Amino acid sequence: MEVSILEVANLLNGKTDDAETGVLSGFSGIEDATEGDLTFLANPAYESHLYSTRASAVLVAQDFVPSGLIAAGTCLIRVEDPYAAMAKLMQEFGGESGAGKTDGPSIHPSAIIDPSATLGEGVEIGALCIVGAGSVIGDGARLMAGSAVGEGCTLGKGCLMGMRSIIGDRTTVGAQCIIQIGAIIGADGFGFAPTDDGFEKIPQLGNVVIGTGCEIGAGTTIDRATLGSTEIGDGVKLDNLIQVAHNVRIGSHTVIAAQTGIAGSTVIGAHCMIGGQVGINGHIKIADGTRIAAKSGITASITTPNQVMQGNPALPIRKHQQMQLALRKLAKEFTKKESAGKLNAQFGQQR
Repeated sequence: MEVSILEVANLLNGKTDDAETGVLSGFSGIEDATEGDLTFLANPAYESHLYSTRASAVLVAQDFVPSGLIAAGTCLIRVEDPYAAMAKLMQEFGGESGAGKTDGPSIHPSAIIDPSATLGEGVEIGALCIVGAGSVIGDGARLMAGSAVGEGCTLGKGCLMGMRSIIGDRTTVGAQCIIQIGAIIGADGFGFAPTDDGFEKIPQLGNVVIGTGCEIGAGTTIDRATLGSTEIGDGVKLDNLIQVAHNVRIGSHTVIAAQTGIAGSTVIGAHCMIGGQVGINGHIKIADGTRIAAKSGITASITTPNQVMQGNPALPIRKHQQMQLALRKLAKEFTKKESAGKLNAQFGQQR
C-alpha cells in the first residue's frame, strides 16, 4: 500500500483537515498507529487516543468536533461513516483482492484436482488442496493450503477458502464469499431415529446453498439438509464457532455472533442481528429484523418483526427488564423478611 491522503479522501468522497499531501503505507489501530498509518475513530470511547496518536491520517465522522489538540502531523479525513470507510479501504488495499491476478489457474504441485473439475480464470489453489469430481471453481477464486472442495460443488467467482476449510459434496457457494480457516460446510446433519436397539442414523441426502457476499467464520459448521437444502441468504455474516443444523434457513443480510447454536429446520428472517452464545430451538421461525441479545434462549417462534429480545426464555426486552426489576425487588423483600425473622428468633431466645 502506497497512497496519498488526498487519494484516500477522494476515494471515500471525504474532506480533509490539513496535511493532505502526506503518504499512507498501512493500517493500524488508533492506539498503536505511527507515521504513515491510516486509522479511524468510530467509537467516542476512543476519542482520547486521537490526541496522542502518531497516525498520518484518521477517518472521523463529518460532524466530529475535536475536544483536544490534534498533533501537527495528523490529518483528519471526514467521511459519512468512519467504520464503513475503513472497511472499504482495507478491502481495496489490504491484499485480499489479489484473487484473479493471474490469467490462468495457479495450482500448487501437491494439490489434487479431479480431471472432471472445471477451473475458471485466475484461480489459485494452494498446497494439499483437493477439488472433487464435477466441481466448478469460479473465476478468481482462491483455495488456501489444505482446503477441500467435495464432488459436484460450485464455488462462485472471487471466493476465498481459508486454510483447512471444507465444503462437502454438492455444496453451492455464491460469488465473493469468504470461508474462514477450519470452517466445515456440508457435513451430515444430526439425524437419528430411536429404535429398540438404540438410534438408527437417518441418511442426510440434501446439501447446503450459500448466497453471494457471505462470510463464514473460523470453525463454524453448517450441516447439509436431510432432504432439500440448508440455505444461507445473500450477505449473511456468521462469526466463529457457530453451529447451523440441517435444513435451517437464514435470511439475507443477517449477522450472527460467535458460539450461537441453531437447531434443525428453523427459519431465521432477513436483516436479523443475533448475539453471541444464543441458543435457538428447532422448527421455529424468527421474523425479519429481530435482534437477540447475547446468551438468550429462543424457545418459540418470534412472529412480530423488528423486536429486540433478551433472556432465557427470551422475551421482548422491555418485558425482560421489567421482570428482572421485579425479581430484584422480590429478593430484597425476602432478604428483609429473613433478617427480621432471625432478629425475632434471637430476641425470643434472649427473653
